[in-house]
Amino acid sequence: MNALPLAPRALYEQVAESLRQRIFSRELVPGSWIDELKIAEAYGISRTPLREALKVLAAEGLVTMKVRRGAYVTEVSEQDLAEVYHLLSLLESDAAGTVAAHASTTQMEELQALHAQLESAVAPGQLDREQFFRINEQFHMRLLDIANNRWSRQMVADLRKVMKLNRHNSLLKSGRIDGSLAEHRLIMAALVQRDGPAAMARMRAHFKSGLEAAG
Repeated sequence: MNALPLAPRALYEQVAESLRQRIFSRELVPGSWIDELKIAEAYGISRTPLREALKVLAAEGLVTMKVRRGAYVTEVSEQDLAEVYHLLSLLESDAAGTVAAHASTTQMEELQALHAQLESAVAPGQLDREQFFRINEQFHMRLLDIANNRWSRQMVADLRKVMKLNRHNSLLKSGRIDGSLAEHRLIMAALVQRDGPAAMARMRAHFKSGLEAAG
């Protein structure tokens, strides 16, 4: 592995992002010990910026620091997942209601365009799970942007990082991609119809199904 190139942002932020992506790709799997010395040598850095990066990831819930044992990639329990999905359901259903009531025509068209990309990602013979989940996250985060509550958006962004630790399991569930897309169609329809209560209810149902698939 080559040393990380210099960039304007702080070195520890670069290291944190690199490790974050390695966790999301499951190169570093939940429960695995993070060998600080090996990683520092591979990146060509001292252990100081690495430890600062690990603090960032620990604050996000992606890394667990254990006394006298070092850092480990967080293992997400069923209870953790239930709590994360519960909060996401509350925050994102609230955002869906706000968007249905207040989004501009242009903003609604942006969401429709993202939904169209979701449809394309699962076209017959072209299923790309990683692309689907990437666009799916873009859709949800754009919804939060339009709802325009920065505190809610930050909470959702952090919760989604934890949710990704278990995403591999949901990817393997038979029919989950089709089910998720069908749920998105219903959410999108409610948004376009400016039906706030329906958008909220359908978003809650979406997360309920997501939790069942993640378990």
